[in-house]
Amino acid sequence: MDEATDDQAVRVGQRITAEVVSVDLDGGPVELSMAATEHPELWAFLKSLSLGEILSGTVAAIERFGVFVALDDGPEHPLFAGVGFITYPELSWSHFEAATDIVQVGERVSCEFLQFDTWNGEARLSLRATRPDPFQAFADSVAVGRLLDGVVTKLVPFGAFVRVADGIEGLVHLDELSRTPVAAPEDVVRVGDRISVAVIELDRERRRLALSCRLGAARPPDSA
Repeated sequence: MDEATDDQAVRVGQRITAEVVSVDLDGGPVELSMAATEHPELWAFLKSLSLGEILSGTVAAIERFGVFVALDDGPEHPLFAGVGFITYPELSWSHFEAATDIVQVGERVSCEFLQFDTWNGEARLSLRATRPDPFQAFADSVAVGRLLDGVVTKLVPFGAFVRVADGIEGLVHLDELSRTPVAAPEDVVRVGDRISVAVIELDRERRRLALSCRLGAARPPDSA
């Protein structure tokens, strides 16, 4: 709900009935929800959910900010197309251009419950959490120093992204693109180029892969 809608809903001095949804123990504000009292069935359902619980439903709408899911066991939402909501990062482990590359309206999905969004009165979900993370499998088979063959997928001012396996991309920082200093990545590579790279950092927790062309040019790459 935006600020304009809030101003129309209540007035200064108006008496309201609301439920406490959070308390800042360090002296911050107490967060209240009028929706909690206006839609008790919705609030009771959301409060009954447990972290990590798997919820099934149907994709009800795809918006530029995420995907709404009508949950099988949940009530209807008073404002949105579904009680469940998936942000774009939680749709897939792999890079995609549009949400329709991953899901379609009317498609059945099973997602993991992440949190109760008390502001919007919705269940935040993750579709990718129900599927294997390809980065972890990749990290199991690759160590720092490993030489790989890759394809340049994107150029940015600070370097180039290179796909070294299905769904796995790493960054070659500008300093690692060449043995001699370069001003811009396009001075050395273009999107679509096949290059040899070496793994110089592998961060499982943050799912980050750092690569180097300077070391990768030392000898032929391994197949990926």
